Order: sequence, then C-alpha cells, then structure tokens
Amino acid sequence: MKALVYRGPGDKGLEERPKPQILQPGDAIVRMVRTTLCGTDLHILKGDVPTCAPGRILGHEGVGVIEAVGAAVTAFRAGDRVLISCITACARCDYCRRGMPSHCETGGWILGNAIDGTQAEFVRIPHAETSLYPIPAGADEDALVMLSDILPTGFECGVLNGKVAPGGTVAIVGSGPIGMAALLTAQLYSPAEIIMIDLDPHRLEVARRFGATHVIDSGAGDAAAQVMALTGGRGVDTAIEAVGIPATFQLCEDIVGPGGTIANVGVHGCKVDLHLETLWSRNITITTRLVDTVTTPMLMKSVLSGRLDPARLITHRFTLDTIMDAYDVFGQAARHQAMKMLITMAEG
Repeated sequence: MKALVYRGPGDKGLEERPKPQILQPGDAIVRMVRTTLCGTDLHILKGDVPTCAPGRILGHEGVGVIEAVGAAVTAFRAGDRVLISCITACARCDYCRRGMPSHCETGGWILGNAIDGTQAEFVRIPHAETSLYPIPAGADEDALVMLSDILPTGFECGVLNGKVAPGGTVAIVGSGPIGMAALLTAQLYSPAEIIMIDLDPHRLEVARRFGATHVIDSGAGDAAAQVMALTGGRGVDTAIEAVGIPATFQLCEDIVGPGGTIANVGVHGCKVDLHLETLWSRNITITTRLVDTVTTPMLMKSVLSGRLDPARLITHRFTLDTIMDAYDVFGQAARHQAMKMLITMAEG
C-alpha cells in the first residue's frame, strides 16, 4: 500500500508499505477514504515530538471503511463506514475511567506517533470498539474528518478548559485551524466577545466571517494594548493559546484579566517563560491538555444537525498520490491562504 512516511527531522516521503494486519483481538483494519494533515504532523517533521521515530507512517485523522475486525470486535463489521478518533481508548484503564483517554495505558495519541497512522491506504486501529465511531448514511464525510482531532481539540483544550461562558470575553491567539475550531465551538456558549489575534490578515478576515466579533493584526501594532482597549482595561476572561510558541503564550499572559483563564492548546517545542511576578496576585488559572475526544459524540450530533459546519475549514483538496504537494501547501499556509487539507483515496 502507499503511505506517507516520516524519515527523520525535515524528511518525509510517499512509500510502498505492507498492508497492516490484525495483531490483537480488539483491532480493526480500516481502508482509508479521507484523511487530513495536522499541525502536529509539522511539529513531528521539525523534530519536536521525540516519541515519533523515523519510519513511522504519519496521520491520526480520517474516515474509512472497515476491511476486517479482530475476534473481540462485535460492534463493527466489514463494510461499516467509521470515523477514526485521534485518541485510542481502551475504556478500561485508570486514565480512561477518569475521562482521560489521551493518557490511556495502552492507547492515547499513538496513531501516527507510536504506531503507524492514517496517511495511508490502510490503517490498523487498536481498541476499535472504543476508538471508532459509526457514520450514519448520508453524512457529510468531509466535515466529519474534522471531528477526528481538530474540532474536539479546539473545544476541549480551548473552550472547555478555558471556561468559556455566556457573556464572557474570549481572545484566541492564533487563527489557524485549531484557533478556528475554538472559534466555531466557543459560539456554542454565547460569549459576548470573541477576539481573534493573528499576523495573517486573510485568516483574520475568515475569522470575522466565522463569527469573531473583533480581529487584531498583531503585526500591525501592540496586540495586548488593543485587547486592553477593547475590554476597558480589564483583559479577557479566557485567553486561548492556539499556536505553540513563546511569543503567543506571553501574549496570553499579557491579556488575561483578573480571575481569568489561560487555556493552552498549542504544541510547544521549546521553553516558555511563566511570569509569576505579574500573575501571582491575579487569580489566574492556566490549563494544559491533550485532547481526550470525550466530546466527539456530542460534536458529531451538532455537525449532523447542521449546528456546526467544520467543512468550512477545508481550503485545499489533494489525493494520496499528491500528499507531498499538500504538505508543501500546508507548510506555507499564509502564502497559499490554506487552512485544512483534505486528502482523498480512491474508493472500491
């Protein structure tokens, strides 16, 4: 089968690999139909994720058709169309029972990291019964690909951890795909203001169309001062960090108001300074989280009902044969006005 393989920092390629086989009774083999690229894949390619070894097939998102199941799988059968969760959950270990499957003792974020992932024609899914979701007939599968990771990540790590509430003020630092997912899902809680901050004017314009009440071009002036002006000097109730670099976390520290929450979503590959000398007295909460995908069933219902439309995040479409071009576009997102890449495989 064809697969996109991580060969080491800065090196990747489309290769021929053996089709995966059932290894455990709870496994399923899924023939991929659609997948996408994630900012985390770019972090892997930069060498920021040491748990991902060279030779790994990348990817942790997508929808597909079950090809085969292990002897312990009774909820699915060959031919079922399924959504693949980026988090593999055994549903039995202590972490899973505490609602933290991201730290599952035999799962967690392993696809495209510790085991081969979804940017291939076939993928093996461990703990299939609790790591796959059935797709109803007629569902928009392009939209559902966004439910593998990006939508629950923006929602759980940003909106829920950030305690977004009706009437509150929210600033989202970074209007890339994760920031946009946080923007879309934050509106479920009716905050009074959602301020999007980015260097890219095009993305800020998209954010305004997606529901941001204010946008700030951080390259055109002091973003923190602009946020303070918009909030009457108080700062925001929720600051969501959706980039993963020191400067954007620093900006969140600068704009969070007393009693507010900084919800970190970005993947950080280097040291970030925490300025307790200015935050210690301000009743600030700082949260970190790896997505658990425990909200996927709720978000799926919202997408199927039309309340959420994450397909709006898709800007470019490629095939598996042209996935190297997709990475080139995704790696230069501002130049190509890119958000999410949809990668499709031939069916049949």
